Amino acid sequence: MSTSRAPLHGQKALITGGSTGIGAALCDLLLELGAQVVSLSRSDRAGFSHPRLTQRAIDLSDPAAVKGAAAQIAREGDYDILVNNAGRVIHKPLEEVTDQDFDDLMNLHVRAAILLTQAVVPGMKQRRYGRIVNLSTRAIVGLAGRTVYSASKAAIVSMDRTWSLELAPYGITVNTVSPGPIGTPMLDAGLPVGDPKRDALAASIPLKRLGTAEDVARAIAFFLEPANEWITGQNLFVCGGSSVAATIAL
Repeated sequence: MSTSRAPLHGQKALITGGSTGIGAALCDLLLELGAQVVSLSRSDRAGFSHPRLTQRAIDLSDPAAVKGAAAQIAREGDYDILVNNAGRVIHKPLEEVTDQDFDDLMNLHVRAAILLTQAVVPGMKQRRYGRIVNLSTRAIVGLAGRTVYSASKAAIVSMDRTWSLELAPYGITVNTVSPGPIGTPMLDAGLPVGDPKRDALAASIPLKRLGTAEDVARAIAFFLEPANEWITGQNLFVCGGSSVAATIAL
């Protein structure tokens, strides 16, 4: 693809969790689409570099660290795109959920998104243009063992609907993408390839396969393109139909 003709040519994107999984696939796609990309993640992406990619190491569950990063981003002030993608799953029955679990995931999924969005919005308002996408999950419709994970991710959906109303007058769209089971390193750690439970999970999905990071990246990129300016406040499930299935084997 010719960069000069790419739909995101000349735009600057801030992506959280860009070193692995969905975030890495999204960085690849946005670079292909011509964007300049800044990735905030706990570590750099091993063995990968690109002249339009900047990687900054940060623990996004640490509010003080996020505030420092947000201050730098606010000073830069020239971001057209923000994707709050970084996430982590805590799988525990209700009785075992701790205060620390709650604090960790609310800090990572909600507080970091608020702080980083606050950092980029003034510049977007000034230019009267911006694209914001936050990542939620299919688990918001119900999944056993996901008390804090689903609660923090459900908060994102409501938060985005509110932001979409506040920011629409400035030409800024805010949307949510909610993936189902995706074959990323996060899933591989709990359900490695060859595990019968992984095969059962795939079989329980209406489209009969796990999703890929690229499936989700393409959906996010749809919301980010300048031409899609009349879509805001929406939550798109990218889940192979699992959000409408009665049960899922996980």
